[in-house]
Amino acid sequence: MQIFTCPFCGPREETEFHFAAEAGKHRPEPAEEISDADWADYLYLNDAPKGAAREVWVHATCGEFFVMTRDTVTREITNVTALPGRDG
Repeated sequence: MQIFTCPFCGPREETEFHFAAEAGKHRPEPAEEISDADWADYLYLNDAPKGAAREVWVHATCGEFFVMTRDTVTREITNVTALPGRDG
């Protein structure tokens, strides 16, 4: 089992965490002008890069969201930071 580090609670088992989104993915605006197909692409299509990836994760125990940089091949975590505006 892999250990992830929550910037609020510290190291925990990976089962306490859930992937939320790709970091830096911008919501299409204005919402009322976006087609259903474009919304579906935004919600369900991810780049899923091989190698380094910046992702938003949520720690289910405390409910806090944070950004994790990890290698999707080696599973090495290189950085974990609170989202801007948080005191992680």
